[in-house]
Amino acid sequence: MRATPLLLPLLFSGWLAVPAYADNAQDLLKRLAQAEQQQSFQGAFVYERNGSFSTHRIWHRVLDGKVRERLLQLDGSAQEIVRVDGLTQCVSGTLVEGLANLPDPSGRVLDARKLSAWYDMKVAGTSRVAGRPATILVMSPKDQHRYGIELHLDNQTGMALKSLLLSERGVLLERFQFVDYDSARPIEDKVLQASGDCQPLQVAKSKPVEKPVVSNAWHTDWLPSGFELTNQSVREEQGSHTRVISQLYGDGLARFSVFVEPVDGTRSSDIRTQFGPTAVVSRRLGVGQNEAMVTVVGEIPVGTAERIALSMRHSDTPASK
Repeated sequence: MRATPLLLPLLFSGWLAVPAYADNAQDLLKRLAQAEQQQSFQGAFVYERNGSFSTHRIWHRVLDGKVRERLLQLDGSAQEIVRVDGLTQCVSGTLVEGLANLPDPSGRVLDARKLSAWYDMKVAGTSRVAGRPATILVMSPKDQHRYGIELHLDNQTGMALKSLLLSERGVLLERFQFVDYDSARPIEDKVLQASGDCQPLQVAKSKPVEKPVVSNAWHTDWLPSGFELTNQSVREEQGSHTRVISQLYGDGLARFSVFVEPVDGTRSSDIRTQFGPTAVVSRRLGVGQNEAMVTVVGEIPVGTAERIALSMRHSDTPASK
């Protein structure tokens, strides 16, 4: 995996000088984690996956310890999201259908020391994004169960102005890149208010992982090193009253979700597919009354997602030998 700085080294040599804190990749990551929780900003960015592009506008305000964020898609189908402290308040457009609102009490906490066990981190040079000088941080996975990421971090604020998600072969899977970024202009209340088309979501009932849900005794016999269960919840699908178990796993950077629901004859087909960086694997597992459809969704390699799905077990089902 190789980072390519913008080709203006002479003209912007003063701006693109790597600051002292960039000597340590872990320091950059710590600064990013702090900036996401403390820095207000607004701007526009492009998002690319599977060769398809979309453009978006974002307002992100941190006030009195509360983070409120509003995103609008500017092309294609009209879509809007409003989040408070990482929890989705409402959505519009095609995002409404099938979106579960799973609380994530920890937010994204980037523990540089912990992540260094699963990723090789290094400063790979400098760049310029949205007219701002940035430092390039490359995180290469130490195994085949997660993707590499290249971050272009704003020298002034520490925020990620650009990120590239790369496969084990260095193929671009996903791009996020600001084309306009402003951290100085105050964000007014009115631009953070949801439009009339933004439909509220109900929060799924969740329980802390320290006290597992006894009545939902599904667990995994195998996880990639570094991944841990961070949240679990149970919700009922509207109309059918079907109980769906949701489990969220993460390594501090990458995440995936596991959904377990009773087998339904109309929805019992196995699935193994990948959309850009997102793997989706569904497998029918279990025996007798414990039979269920297990689905793994996340930005992990599809082979890893399939192995996780096949390792799911009910407490009354013997483990495979």
